[in-house]
Amino acid sequence: MKNKLHIAVACGGTGGHIFPGLATARALRDRGHHVTLWLAGKGVEHTALQGWKGRVVTIPTEGFQFGPLRSLLTAFRIGLAVIRCLIAMIRHRPHVVLAMGSYASIGPCLAASLLRIPVVLHEANAVPGKAVRLLAGRAAAVGICFEESRYHLKRLNVVQTGMPLREELRISNKESRIPKEGFSLLVMGGSAGAHSINTLLPEAAASLVSTVSNSNFQITHLTGPADAESVRMHYADAGVNAEVFEFVQEMAALYETADLAICRAGASTCAELGVFAVPALLIPYPYAAGDHQTANAHALEKLGAADLIQEADCTVKWLADYIRAQIEDPDRLRKMREHAACSDALTAAEKLAELVEQCVQK
Repeated sequence: MKNKLHIAVACGGTGGHIFPGLATARALRDRGHHVTLWLAGKGVEHTALQGWKGRVVTIPTEGFQFGPLRSLLTAFRIGLAVIRCLIAMIRHRPHVVLAMGSYASIGPCLAASLLRIPVVLHEANAVPGKAVRLLAGRAAAVGICFEESRYHLKRLNVVQTGMPLREELRISNKESRIPKEGFSLLVMGGSAGAHSINTLLPEAAASLVSTVSNSNFQITHLTGPADAESVRMHYADAGVNAEVFEFVQEMAALYETADLAICRAGASTCAELGVFAVPALLIPYPYAAGDHQTANAHALEKLGAADLIQEADCTVKWLADYIRAQIEDPDRLRKMREHAACSDALTAAEKLAELVEQCVQK
């Protein structure tokens, strides 16, 4: 599209919405458009925005809460957010709103609908979240990552766009895997970590020490801030060759060297595993809304790219036996890597940006 547009990108809330929203915002800006980010005033947003030079609108809002009193409070907060968004949009009216699907999308999207501004939604998970289900009927189009999402968004304009990734991940891919000796295991539970995984892995690894050569078995474990020290001490006491970090910004190098990942099944994680062709054991977060992480994991399992076990079924012995089996069967991991390879996320930001352009009313 030749005409320069003013595009509002509502991506506040969590890192799983902010980072893909920011990636798409940069793609739109590279295409010559004026982009405003709409956020929810959460702490993680400040870190994610480093390097962003465009306009930012912050409309404080909260997620859904249930129960008679809490539901009334949620409705009040949503109504207040809509009013604030209306005022802001009247002052600086966008041509289109792109919303990345969190609760922070509701205010901007409802305000845009009242002002007859077209809305484009993006759904990252196989099972759409509450915000997307609420707003989808008003949207000009919905971009999705998993084909399974179409089942939940019938009779709507649904377009496969993929998951927009951070620029530092998009500039690298599976072709840049670093040749090395031994077996490298990457363990992660998201930016906040996963306590159950942090507890299981050190114990499972300790039971492997006597049967797996330590010089050929390396663990990189991203714990989040709460468990880092205890996990580090557990590995050290057991004599396990492990590096423990609370959080790593530069994930590309870790993906490039990983033979296997053990992790949650958030949408961003699933997309990143595909870009770097990393086989995975997925342990979905059991309390995810709509159990969407299990649906994401099933999608990768169906492709042959990942194995799936529920947290309740994952014991120390089972996990140790599983890791040992993967180390002893490199051919199976090679086949999983071939099935995992997916480059769609490398162009997802551009595909979503193009969809936004197409939905602008002429």
